[in-house]
Amino acid sequence: MKPKQFAEQTKRHFLKDDDLTIAEQAEVLALAAKLKHDRFGSTVLAGPKSVAVIFEKSSTRTRLSFHAGIAELGGNPIIIDSQSSHLGRGETVGDTAQVLSRYVEAIVIRTFGDDRIADLAEHASVPVVNALTDGWHPCQLLADLQTIAEHKPLKGTSIAYVGDAAFNMGNSTVIACSMAGMHVRIGAPAGYQPSAEILARAAEINAETGGSVTVTDDPVAAVTGADVVSTDAWISMGMEGQDQRLADLAAYQLNAELLAHAADGAIVLHCLPAHRGEEITDEVMDGPHSRVFDQAENRLHAQKALLAWLIGGERP
Repeated sequence: MKPKQFAEQTKRHFLKDDDLTIAEQAEVLALAAKLKHDRFGSTVLAGPKSVAVIFEKSSTRTRLSFHAGIAELGGNPIIIDSQSSHLGRGETVGDTAQVLSRYVEAIVIRTFGDDRIADLAEHASVPVVNALTDGWHPCQLLADLQTIAEHKPLKGTSIAYVGDAAFNMGNSTVIACSMAGMHVRIGAPAGYQPSAEILARAAEINAETGGSVTVTDDPVAAVTGADVVSTDAWISMGMEGQDQRLADLAAYQLNAELLAHAADGAIVLHCLPAHRGEEITDEVMDGPHSRVFDQAENRLHAQKALLAWLIGGERP
C-alpha cells in the first residue's frame, strides 16, 4: 500500500523544466504572480503539512526561499543537511526516499548528479522537486520568467545568456525560455555551449511555441538588440581549471560596454551568488537595468506557486 492517498500514476515530479507542459508552466507563473500580490493568500500546506528540503550543496537563496515559502503556505519546512543525516553516512537515496515519503508531502533536494535526483524520484511516493542539480536549475528559471514577465511579455521577447552555458543554468534557460515562446541567444565559446541534445529538445519545443535558440561564440552578436541579458558565475565551488576558465570566458563579461548593445530598456538577470568583477561588473549589477534582487525575491513566490500547484492542485 502506498503511504500517500494519491495513486502512483498521478504523482508529479519537477526534475527539469519540461516536466511541466507549456500550459502548465504558464499556470504556475500566473499562480506565482497571484501569490506575490497576495503573499499569504494560500494555505495549501495548512495542518501543518511537512515538506523535506535536502541540501547536499551549500545554499543561501534556495534554503531561505523554500524555508520561508513552505511556512507561508501554512506548512512545516524540514531542512536536512546531508552531512547531518544518514544520507551523508551511506544510506541509499532509495531508502531515504521511501522513509521520507511516509512523513512529508513533498521532497525538495539540491544535489549533484541528475542520477541522484532520478533515484530519489523513482523511490518516492510524493512529488520530488529539483532545487538544483549539475544538469538543471528549473526553480530558478521559474523565478527568472516571473521577473521577465513583470516587465515584458514572455512570448516573442529575446534573452541573451552570456558565459558558461554548458551546465544547469544554460540548460534550463534554453528549455524554459523556449517553452515560454522566447528567442534565446547563447553567447559562449566552444566547450561552454549547450549540448546537441539540449538544442534538439529546444527545437521540438520551439516548433510548438514559436520561440527560437541561436548559439554563437560572439558575445556582441548574442546581446545586440536583446530585451533581457542574463549570466551566471563561471566558477563553482571546488571546480578545477579555474585560471583556464577565467581566460576562456573573459570576453563574455557582462559589463557596461557589452550591455550597451542590448535593446533600450533591457533588463539584466543573474541567479546569484555573483563573483563581482568576473562574470559581471558592479556597474551593471548595481545599475538601472539590473533586476537581480527582484529575481532573487521571486524564487520565493515561484516556488510557493510550484508547491501549491504540485501538492494542492491549486490553480491561478
